[in-house]
Amino acid sequence: MVQLELTPAAARKALKLLAASEHADGALRVAVRNGGCSGMRYELLFDREGRPDDDQLEFDGLRVVVDPESARYLDGIRIDYSDALNDAGFKIENPKAQETCGCGESFSL
Repeated sequence: MVQLELTPAAARKALKLLAASEHADGALRVAVRNGGCSGMRYELLFDREGRPDDDQLEFDGLRVVVDPESARYLDGIRIDYSDALNDAGFKIENPKAQETCGCGESFSL
């Protein structure tokens, strides 16, 4: 089972966005895909249904799903949300990342 942290601020924002989406009864999917300037990029998206092999977690009423391939890259991450004027958005801290791009959206291990 993947171990990740989603702060209360991130959970609140994701729940608000989820409620306004076409997948209001779904979950937040946290994934890793090839791409980005550092090799791999994070994806946060809403998913109506989880897959049978997904890890399923819950944070402050928000269901979070992670596929097995992504789980190995996401173990130990922390997802936060900032609404600061110049730096608004979800922030992902990955203690295993050896290199990250300037925007923080991609990384390499």
